[in-house]
Amino acid sequence: MTGRARLLFVGAGPRAIMLLERVLARADEHTLLDIDLVDPHPPGAGRIWRHAQSPLLKLNSMTRDVTVFTDDSCTIDGPVRPGPSLSEWIEQWRAGELLDVDLDELSAAEARALAPEGFPTRRLHSHYLDWFFRRTAASAPEGVRVRLHADTVASVRATADGRHAVSLESGREIETDAVAYCLGHTEREPDPATTALAVAAAREGLTYVGPAFTADADLSRLAPGTDVIVRGMGLAAVDLVVLLTHGRGGRFDRDADGALRYLPSGQEPRLHLGSRRGVPYRSKVTSTLQGDPPQRDVLTPQAIAALVDTGRPIDFDRDVWPLVAAELLHGHYRELFTGHPDRVASTWEEFRPVLQAHAWDDPALRTAIAAVVPDPLDRFDVAAFDRPFADAQFTDAGDLQRRVRAHIADDLQLRTTQERSPAQGVFIAALLSFMALAEIPKERFTARSRAYTLPVRWHTFFSYLASGPPPHRLEELLALAAAGVVRFLGPDVEVAVEPRGFAASAPRVPGETVAGALVDAWLPAADAALSTNGVLRELATVHGSELRVTDAEYDGSLGRVRVTEDGRVLRPDGSPHDTLFAIGPFTSQTEAGAFTRPAANSLSLRQTDVVAGAIAARLAVSVPVGS
Repeated sequence: MTGRARLLFVGAGPRAIMLLERVLARADEHTLLDIDLVDPHPPGAGRIWRHAQSPLLKLNSMTRDVTVFTDDSCTIDGPVRPGPSLSEWIEQWRAGELLDVDLDELSAAEARALAPEGFPTRRLHSHYLDWFFRRTAASAPEGVRVRLHADTVASVRATADGRHAVSLESGREIETDAVAYCLGHTEREPDPATTALAVAAAREGLTYVGPAFTADADLSRLAPGTDVIVRGMGLAAVDLVVLLTHGRGGRFDRDADGALRYLPSGQEPRLHLGSRRGVPYRSKVTSTLQGDPPQRDVLTPQAIAALVDTGRPIDFDRDVWPLVAAELLHGHYRELFTGHPDRVASTWEEFRPVLQAHAWDDPALRTAIAAVVPDPLDRFDVAAFDRPFADAQFTDAGDLQRRVRAHIADDLQLRTTQERSPAQGVFIAALLSFMALAEIPKERFTARSRAYTLPVRWHTFFSYLASGPPPHRLEELLALAAAGVVRFLGPDVEVAVEPRGFAASAPRVPGETVAGALVDAWLPAADAALSTNGVLRELATVHGSELRVTDAEYDGSLGRVRVTEDGRVLRPDGSPHDTLFAIGPFTSQTEAGAFTRPAANSLSLRQTDVVAGAIAARLAVSVPVGS
């Protein structure tokens, strides 16, 4: 392409600005390029991380574990352009080195007190993302112009000369050479089960709050003192609990013995929490490794090559999950045996062959572990970790409350004390497995694995293990339970709509709970063709094609826009567009999040760099004009 090129980003949140940085990293003094970013929300932060939300809502990552910059660990083709992590950025602000950063009063107070091991608010994070966007835009060479439009893309259509006409909701139209769809999570049309539930609730005069980004959900309908059933115990549920308790005037205080107590305001509803597992996501791990360095023992490049070389479609459950589960076992026991040798009756050199000789779920392996690991809390069972109450029978509701609260207390001990650092070994093994799976070409997986098992079941398990709430949120949950504001419903909870209200029950817990309100506390499942975002729906149904599966366990269908490894959108006939690119959770790529951990060669940065390389090649960003 010669002359001046134009590129338009649909979205200006973290994914978009990180892709923008990777494109600009390839630009030079010869580049002639106009870049438009279209988003109704603030650039950098976007909708999810915008400043205009409750100051109580936090990231579930420590400040030291957040960055948007590439570093020397990144195996990428584009230039590495390092920059501060969120923690380092805060230190620079404290030192007065960031004269172009103006924090609001609450964020400034937070930044002055926040340690690298602390968990920042989304509002403070929004300042970091805003600064990154401004710094990135300012890095553009003289021949590159970056324009921001506080608007929404309504549609994209091909023009007769091979370009794209992008219509904005304001009525403006922009002609561009290439379009990069960089949307994050969007709402979607309700699936049949959600629609039926909403209709039944309305018929009975009950209050139903469907899946939504918690910060945007209408919680005013949940009246003080009323009973509310909450389905889901992940991050969305944690945010919901925060907004309906602390956010309504309650406060936490510590007794003289250090125990956290909750002092109600009287404005809280009574929250009854249940889910498939019946327990919240595992606490974020805060310990550090003290044994041998982690490595991939099972899901190795050789093992992946062997899977690919079979020639048959790879099924995640059959072919990959056993390797992942075994990798998690190796991560735990390497750290236990090498970091805490006084707590085992063998050595890692002696025990590692035992792990390798047994399947991850072999009962004989559990027997072998018990023989050399005396403390039950030092043992790791993947199935029990995933479903801690899978086989439990509860005598009554009181028994359930005691056992769930004990589980949460144990989880906090295992995930936050240095004595129990093997939990960090499991966490690192999960990260290594996550990145290893990206080495398997997506087309080699079965359609079900690509459209459901990988992005839903595996991603949900990974989130449960590695992306849980900050530890203090679980400590607060225990205090709320002790105060009677929160109760637990048990595993495999089911809800029926009756004239008397929503009736919640769990098959192995006697009795039921009846309430006048129900909240489904999870993000809407990603489905491009059913998204309420019109331009994403258009991408899936007009310009591109979907990878779709219907699954009985999900009770609905899921669809993602098919893209190549370098982000080019695949047409309905399977051929790639040259000028339409897409990145994010609505695509068939592995969902790797936006910002990431420093020095981790993260998948998100590698994906972003690959897509940026394809865009730059198409627009000849780094090729001198006339060469």
